[in-house]
This record gives sequence, C-alpha cells and structure tokens, in this order.
Amino acid sequence: MLHGAANARLGGVKKTLSEDSPSRPLTLVFGASGYIGTHLVPRLLGEGRSIRAVARRRAPLETRGWQGVEIIEADALKPETLSKALAGVSIAYYLVHSMASGRHFGQLDLEAASNFAAAAALAGVQRIVYLGGIIPEGARSEHLLSRRDTGERLRAGPVPVIEIRAAVIVGAGSAAYEVIRDLVYHLPIMVTPKWVQSRSAPVALDNLLTYLVRVAELPEAEGQILDAGGTDFLSYEEMMRQFADCVGRRPFIIRVPVLTPNLSSRWLGLVTSVPTNIARALIQGLEYDIPAQGDALARLVPQRLLGFRESVEAALNAERREAGAGGPWVEGDLSFRNLKPNYAFYAKKAAGKAVANASAASVWRQLSLMGGERGYFYLDILWQLRGTFDWLIAGPGLCRRRPHPTELHLGDKVDFWTVIAIEPERRLTLSFDMKTPGAGVLEFELEEIDGKTRLTATAYWHPAGVWGLLYWYSLVPLHVILFEGMTKAIARQAELNAV
Repeated sequence: MLHGAANARLGGVKKTLSEDSPSRPLTLVFGASGYIGTHLVPRLLGEGRSIRAVARRRAPLETRGWQGVEIIEADALKPETLSKALAGVSIAYYLVHSMASGRHFGQLDLEAASNFAAAAALAGVQRIVYLGGIIPEGARSEHLLSRRDTGERLRAGPVPVIEIRAAVIVGAGSAAYEVIRDLVYHLPIMVTPKWVQSRSAPVALDNLLTYLVRVAELPEAEGQILDAGGTDFLSYEEMMRQFADCVGRRPFIIRVPVLTPNLSSRWLGLVTSVPTNIARALIQGLEYDIPAQGDALARLVPQRLLGFRESVEAALNAERREAGAGGPWVEGDLSFRNLKPNYAFYAKKAAGKAVANASAASVWRQLSLMGGERGYFYLDILWQLRGTFDWLIAGPGLCRRRPHPTELHLGDKVDFWTVIAIEPERRLTLSFDMKTPGAGVLEFELEEIDGKTRLTATAYWHPAGVWGLLYWYSLVPLHVILFEGMTKAIARQAELNAV
C-alpha cells in the first residue's frame, strides 16, 4: 500500500510529519557527496536531525568525518539500490543531477527522478525536498529545462514535493562561484562574451541552507515551487567586479560579441578548474536574465538575506574557519591549498592506472617503498631533475629521505612529499612540497576486483593564477606518461613479489 501523499490526506485532512513519525524522524540526504549535500548534512545535524547520507560511492562520504550519520551507497539509476536507502525515511532531500555525465544528462535526470519518486512512495516517505534551478521565460537551455523537468517528474509521484529553485549560489565549491573566482584570479585581462551581461539573482550558501532546512518542516509548502534569491540582481560582469573588489583585484574586462556557447565552455575549461561538461551546461543558461521571485519563500522562512558582496565575504571567511580542521584530505579544502583562497578550489587532474594480478596487500607493500633510495619506479631521472631545479630556486629539492625504509605513516616526509592521508591497502594521499605556482596532491587508490588489484594514481593541481595554469599545461603530457608508467611498474613488482 502506498504511503506519503496518498495516506496524508485521508478524509481531506493533511497530516503533519509528527503524526506518523518517531520523535526524531529520519531525514535522507540523497546526493550527500555533492556541493549542497556536503554542507546540508552538518546543518541538519546541528538541528538535531537523524540523518542518512546517500551517494553512489561510500568513499567520498566517509572522508567527511560526520559523526552519527548513517552512510549508504545507492544510485537513482539503479532502482534495486533505492529501497534500502529510503527505508524508514520521513523527509528526503533530492540533490542529484547528471550534468557532469555528458550530452545526455537530461534523459538520465528524468530516469533517476522517476525511479526515486516510485521508490519513495513504496517506502512511505512523507515529503521530498528538491533543489532545482530558476527557469527564465523562453529558456532553451538543456541544463535549465532538465532541472525543471526533474521537478515535474518527482511531482508526478504520490509523495508531496517542495521545490526550491536557485540560480547562482555564492559559496566555496559552487560551480558558478568558482568560475567567477578563477576568472578574477587567473586573468588580469579578460576577453569576455556577451553572456557576462546577463543578470542573475545570487543567493548566499548560508541563506539557501536555511531555506532548505526550514521549508522541509512546513506542510503548507507542499506542492509549491519557490525561488531562492538574495537582495541583488546583477550581471556576471558586476559579480566579477564586486568579487575582485573584495579580494583586492582590478581585472580589465573586454567584451566581444563573439564566442559561441561551445567555444565559451572550452575557454572556461582552459582558464578555470570547472570541468568542461559543467561549464557547457552553465553557459547554456547564461543567455537569459534569471530573476528570482523570492517573496513567497521569504514569507515562509523569514531570515536576513545577504547581498552579493556580503555573500562573497561570508564565503571567504567560511573557508578560513573550516581550514585545518584536522580531517582527511578533501578536494577544495583551504588547508590543502596552502591556505590561499586565490588557489583554484577545484583541481586540474591527470591520472594513470594499471591492474596487477596480485592482492591489494602485495600492491600496497610495493607502493609503501616509494621514495628515498628506492625512487619512483619509473623514469626516476625526471624526478631527480625536478628535485635539482627545485633546489636551485631554494625549494626542498630531492632529499632522498624516509622515516622508515618499508612503512609509511600519517605525517611522514618522503623526499618532497608529505603523507596527508593513509588507509593501508586502500588509499595513500601525498601533498607536493616543492616550490610551485599552486598546490598539488598525488593520490593512489587500490581496488580489488576478482582477485586482481587496480591501482590508480591521480595528480590534483590547484593552480595559482596564470602561472599556475601555464605550469600545469606544460606538464600534463609528462604527468600522464609518468603515472601510467609508475602504476604499471608497481603492478609488475607486486606480481613478482606476491605472497
């Protein structure tokens, strides 16, 4: 028998959550590893909520260090995984999208929403809160239409839906905010397309989180579509200039009538750290003005709304407060960007991988020998040359040192690396200590599959300005060769020395 909306209106009387729920109803954050989910879970915990966090992979959630949060792995595109994720849930936040999945993300979004709506009804979920995007009149952008259609698909099910719509979210890690930050820091002179004159209603991350937390408690919000906006309605050029003023920059902006959305997305992919697929989806929505009709939501959830400049200052201050909290490495954490907000939040990436016909324990033993007199398994001469160059510019250079010949521990200094996270036989994360125009991390991941072990080495680079970008692009081909060769060499050694 279906629950949710079907049972909530027996006799024409709508029930509140407390009538059928325990004293601490279970709240599900579906898509908890994403940008909003990562911030929403701690906010809900602070409200005393009982939380279940769900993502396609457990690993990103486990790095968050959330205490008292149930973690489950599930995928809305795999309906068989949803019943466990939704069991016992009263309120479900739906925060997933497929924007990074390529050109067919709209179709995937609809399929995922249909699966989730059906599974939520069967599980007896009482309310779904969905975060979508503000849809301007006449919108043709697949990104914006997909956000609209996802909400409609969720509402087609029997569980009541509250849809909050937002445009530019101002907070560290928001794709639109990081595009603005990277452009300001990376390009003292900008040649910009006409979309920088499009206006939007930015909303501070803190204001949006307050809306999401509070609106879920309001039965009168069920079935409503509510815009969330701040106090300003600004063009992207105005946002860039205000951000630049907050951080003491004076970019010179030249507007040109050319640059198609396709060219613009590729250009953003080069000069920012936002992935090209996401940049393309964002730019498709930037040919329109996107106002927020936020009065209805503001009446339901009164709070002091921040203007754009205040929102930027709040975002920068939040980064400083949250840095160095002692947790494991997380991409974007200011403490792993040398405590410098001008270093890009998202990282440029290069990777290599190999499969060893050996156990994870055997691969880990070989990986743990890295550095010192053993070297780096492949093209060691290049590491020596890089270390020599670093020494010449007063960096640490290649010291050939290790605290222990065969073991690695958290905090160990290995040549020009520092161990910043370690999970034996699963993951090793190293920060790069040489002098560079940016911050680098090298992470090794081990995964056992059918008696074999896949070893992946991924370099993450947070560029600092134009020199950081040039440094990265000059070394990308070499990084790919190095990490492919290194992982294959480690895999071979593991096979030869397998126990």
